[in-house]
Amino acid sequence: MTISNGLRDTRFPLAHGSGLMPAVGFGTLIPDPVVTKQATRTALEVGFRHLDCAERYRNEEAVGDAIQEAFKAGTLRREELFVTTKLWNTNHRPERVKPAFDASRRRLQVDYVDCYIIHTPFAFRPGDEQDPRDDQGRVIYDSGVSLLETWQALERLVDDGHCKSIGLSDITLEKLQEIVAAARIKPAAIQVESHPYLPEWDLLDFCRKHGIVVQAFAALGHASKPNLLEDPVLNSIAQEARKTPAQVALAWAVQRGTAFLTTSTKPQRIQESFELSTLTEEAMQEIRDKVTTRVRFNSVVKTGVPGFIPRVA
Repeated sequence: MTISNGLRDTRFPLAHGSGLMPAVGFGTLIPDPVVTKQATRTALEVGFRHLDCAERYRNEEAVGDAIQEAFKAGTLRREELFVTTKLWNTNHRPERVKPAFDASRRRLQVDYVDCYIIHTPFAFRPGDEQDPRDDQGRVIYDSGVSLLETWQALERLVDDGHCKSIGLSDITLEKLQEIVAAARIKPAAIQVESHPYLPEWDLLDFCRKHGIVVQAFAALGHASKPNLLEDPVLNSIAQEARKTPAQVALAWAVQRGTAFLTTSTKPQRIQESFELSTLTEEAMQEIRDKVTTRVRFNSVVKTGVPGFIPRVA
């Protein structure tokens, strides 16, 4: 890993794939496709070169349109862009994996995907309904497929040549250990909720030992309570560094060896998330020692259903 002074040029080599993953990633979980396209366009103009997408977000076409605009304008080449997208829970059965992958590629309008990720370790009833529920509103899971079988289907995508690397999202350390032990092609990257209130040091240590890149989502706490960006330690460091608390949290993520995802529809926020500066060693240690709040904001690791937990102040 090479860390530049601005951090935004940091790239992580993929030990179990090809290419370099930009540490600074733009997430495209934006409900409105029109807004998605504009935000993606802005992110590319600012300098983001890693886009995180998903079948589940239902807006891959909008992201693809923004990418194609940049290609046609001559401001971006395919080899400069790292595209991640994700397999949704209803497509875990091996025979459904390649059709889902190919559909994402078509929507994104790219010949290959840099990293294809299993969105959650939970298999849902296969079909077109993304959130299958029974009469009592309970998720209908699919007991007819194992996570390893789904993983092996992703390995075949790598063999076919249109997928440069594969990974997992919303994975626990225990489940990750099982896949690493059994996989023919090891995970190149994992996406997990992580921020100073949920540093996931044990998971990060395991991934370092096995050459797996950790990418943090909700890297700013998703505006949930307790509000990470109001933390006194981060605010003190931000004031001294003349940066925002958000910039401090994102710089911390990169300097400790993780990639991150940030999402916004506001051009100023998008720009801010890209303009990072290296923190001092003292500041890094202060965050580790003095930020003691521990909270997980997203309950997806328990159910497979993404959703941030409502909390009161």
